[in-house]
Amino acid sequence: MHVPDHFLNDPTSAVTGALAVSALALAVRQSRRQTRTWDEPASSGEASKTSALMSLGDRSGAPAFAATTALVFGLQMLNYPVASGTSGHLLGGALAAALLGPARGILAVSTVLVVQALAFADGGLSALGTNILLMAVVATLTGWAVERARPRGAVGIGAVAALGGAVSVPVTAGAFTLLYALSGTMPVAFGALAGSMLGVHALIGLGEGLITGLVVGLVAAWAPGFAAIDVRQRTGRPAVFALGGMAVVAAALLSPLASSAPDGLEYAATAVGFADAARAHSFDASALADYGSATGLSVGLVGLIGLATCAILAFAAAPLLRVRRLPTALEAPA
Repeated sequence: MHVPDHFLNDPTSAVTGALAVSALALAVRQSRRQTRTWDEPASSGEASKTSALMSLGDRSGAPAFAATTALVFGLQMLNYPVASGTSGHLLGGALAAALLGPARGILAVSTVLVVQALAFADGGLSALGTNILLMAVVATLTGWAVERARPRGAVGIGAVAALGGAVSVPVTAGAFTLLYALSGTMPVAFGALAGSMLGVHALIGLGEGLITGLVVGLVAAWAPGFAAIDVRQRTGRPAVFALGGMAVVAAALLSPLASSAPDGLEYAATAVGFADAARAHSFDASALADYGSATGLSVGLVGLIGLATCAILAFAAAPLLRVRRLPTALEAPA
C-alpha cells in the first residue's frame, strides 16, 4: 500500500507530512516515558508483566528494535497472491506493535518506509508522510488496540496478534480511501473507490493476520519468557535471534518467489481509474530501485542490503530513545 507521489494533492501531502512528523515525535516521547530507570527495583507484579524481548541485558533495547525493523522490511518484500491477479504484502504495523509496543512499533515501521522510499524508490518522496501516517501510525495503533487483550501462552498471543494484523489492513485502506476522497488528484466515484479498496484489502488482511500470528506465536514459543518475564533476565536473546533469522530467510530466500501481480492499491487505482495520477519516482534510475529489477541485481542480494540498512539505522537510533525497560503490547496480566 505504498502511496506514490501525486495520488494526493500537494497541500494534503504537506499536511500528512506534518502529522507524520508529529506522530514520530510523540512516539519517541512515549517510548522514553514508558520506562522506569533500569536500576530502580520493580515490584514482582510489574516485573511479571515485562517483556524479555526488550531486555537482553541492553538498556536501549537496540537488538530487539533492530531485529524487528529488519523483519518488517524482509516480510514486506513477500507479495502474496490474493484474488483476480492481485497481490498483497505485509504492512507490519500490527506485528511491530505486538513485538515492541505501539511507540517503538511506529518508529520501526517508519524506519522501513524511509529506507524503502530513499533507497528502493518504493513509495513516493512527497508521499512519505502519507505512507508513514497510514502504514506506520494507523496500522500500528489499530493492531495495538486489538492486541491489548493480553492473552496467555504462545497460541493465545499468536491468535490475538493475527486478529490485530487482519483488522489493521482494511482500517488502513479505509483511511487512504477517505484521504483520496478529500484530496485525490483525479476525480473518482467514492463508492467505487471504497468498494475496491476495502474489498481487496479485506482479503490482503487475511494474509497479514496469518503472517503476523505465525511470527508472533513462534517467537513467543521459542522464547517462553517473551510475554511475561523479569527484565533483568536475558531470555529474550533467543527471540531476537529468531526475528533476525526469519528476516534473512524472507529477504534472501523467499523474496525471489514473491508474486509480481499488482498490489491492492495498484489494483484499486487501475480499477477505479486514477492509476495515471502517479508521478515517476525521483530515484527510479538508482541501482536499487524496484529492488534491483531495473539493473538486474539479485532480489535476494538487494533484500539483504535492505535488511542491513534497516537494522543498522534502528540499532544506532535505539540508544537515543533511552529505553531501559519497555512493556510489550502483549504483556500478561499480573
